[in-house]
Amino acid sequence: MTGSTAGVVFPGPVRPGWTLSPLRRGRADPCYHDAPDGAIWRTSLMRSGPVTARISHSARDTIDCEAWGPGAAEFTEGLPALLGADDDATGFDPADPTIAKAAGRAAHLRLGRTGRVLEALVPAILEQRVVGKDARRSWRQLVTEYGAPAPGPAPAHMRVPPTPETWRRIPSWKFHLANVDPGRARTVVGCAQRADALERLVGRSPEAARAAMMSLPGIGVWTAAETAQRAFGDADALSVGDYHLAKIVGWTLLGHPIDDAAMVELLEPLRPHRHRAIRMLEVSGMTVNPRFGPRLSIPNLADL
Repeated sequence: MTGSTAGVVFPGPVRPGWTLSPLRRGRADPCYHDAPDGAIWRTSLMRSGPVTARISHSARDTIDCEAWGPGAAEFTEGLPALLGADDDATGFDPADPTIAKAAGRAAHLRLGRTGRVLEALVPAILEQRVVGKDARRSWRQLVTEYGAPAPGPAPAHMRVPPTPETWRRIPSWKFHLANVDPGRARTVVGCAQRADALERLVGRSPEAARAAMMSLPGIGVWTAAETAQRAFGDADALSVGDYHLAKIVGWTLLGHPIDDAAMVELLEPLRPHRHRAIRMLEVSGMTVNPRFGPRLSIPNLADL
């Protein structure tokens, strides 16, 4: 079994859980596992092949990684970027007192980038217009059935995300059984057909990459932002169109809910760090989130 090891030493304390947690799609995500010993297990499909990685926090400023599979060397080469080693917070100086306080509490937050576009894009598509738990269940069901077993000593339930060709070949009735409606299924298949072009977006600026994604049918501002946050480490990718986010920002910063337009105006002075500000509010535990209804409740399509 091909293997690789790597370590990354940061100039100060590091919190890998903060950086990597946006990659987890629910507690039972077959591509991400938080182990009882504190290690993070992750699978990915690199250009060179599948990989399983175990990422552990060996010191306040040091992260170690063991990786297995044909993609192991490529994964460990990209480990510093994944952990946010090249994240640049220059110019982030929030005037809002709540965001400034969150920034102080989350001073060790780093935004990482996977460089794997389709892996970030497909689950974002599945999350369009549905309750989060439904999208996570769809992702888990499809990846478990169509993803390859994780290489190396990974937990038994883990799988490597499907290849673009596999996503293209999933029959419509299988999407239906996974509770994915025809519109989202067509978008997944269409993006898988353009996988090579999508992966080349890592060479563009985040703004240009988001615009390119939005030129594809079924990809809007929200989906492009959710993808860019993970694949490119885009510090400014604001998830406009999220059912909850504008309300949460309003409650947290103003004491009352607001809409997307008001959120964009409120956060405008934070460019190019609007997503960074949101993540700092989240990881600092300072968000105010009264109980809301779901994005959109949908029936179980497999029962229809």
